Amino acid sequence: MVGPVTAGLYPGLLAYGLAVLLDASVRLPSALHPVAWFGKLADRLIRRAPLAGPVRAGISGLVLATLLPWVAACVAALALGIAARVTPALLIGLEALLLYCCVCLYGLLDAARKLAAALGSGDIAAARQQLTWLCSRDPSQLDASGLANGAIESLAENLSDSVVAPLFYLLCLGLPGAVAYRAINTLDAMIGYRGRYEWLGKAAARLDDVANFIPARLTALLLAAAALTLGAARGLSLRRGIAVWSSDRARTASPNAGHPMAMAAGLLGVRLDKPQQYVLAAEAAPPQPADIERALALCARAGQLALVIAALVLSLAGVRLV
Repeated sequence: MVGPVTAGLYPGLLAYGLAVLLDASVRLPSALHPVAWFGKLADRLIRRAPLAGPVRAGISGLVLATLLPWVAACVAALALGIAARVTPALLIGLEALLLYCCVCLYGLLDAARKLAAALGSGDIAAARQQLTWLCSRDPSQLDASGLANGAIESLAENLSDSVVAPLFYLLCLGLPGAVAYRAINTLDAMIGYRGRYEWLGKAAARLDDVANFIPARLTALLLAAAALTLGAARGLSLRRGIAVWSSDRARTASPNAGHPMAMAAGLLGVRLDKPQQYVLAAEAAPPQPADIERALALCARAGQLALVIAALVLSLAGVRLV
């Protein structure tokens, strides 16, 4: 059970509220973002790591995947401890900044809204560029439907990675745990895929799979709950969502991504796919640009539910304003 908050271990409700407000209103340039700093550090180490051979590259990848998140968590814990000794105001500010860097709901929604706006104005080139902010899929040959497909998939999957998972680890392990999760997820995004980093990134990919096992399934449940609160006015069907989630959640190569994506596909009644890899809700029609707005409403509500639930858990656990 989570005990009362002490200096730096769990953010107080004031810091939590400030972090949500920051996420809703501020977009830090990458040069000032701690996650970008971590990415630059990781990139320097990755450039020096061996890429060939399952043994050398695999061991190097295992060291990177375990050491870097641990270092990130230790640095966060140390900084919080120092801030607590200086002044409560500094502690609150640092807690809010770290949580803002770990949890990103409104930044995710903004990126998808910009893509939807570009499609609405007929600017396919701008929409393709915007998709690169949401996922790694090559957008160069995608039409409006393909871009809508990528946007909806990214909204559902990143709802888990950027909101539910960091909140889950915040509640379980405190802010250093949320920071460690963000480091794990960042490393997976950098090297956790097949190709050049096949062996170096294998440990990062597997660690990310383990870290997201529970959050991905919680995200599917939150999407279902969000559909209940939104009702049928947006064409959402809970019965259809559960049916598609039950039948298609294991169709993706990732053991986790299929859960929120299949639930979203079913709730929205759209077919989501990645050519030659998977198809979710195969009987439904491909998504259209207008479906992005419905997906935005669904994911926004699910993310807000996650934020409220996390705040309630922190409050019931005895959180006091620092």
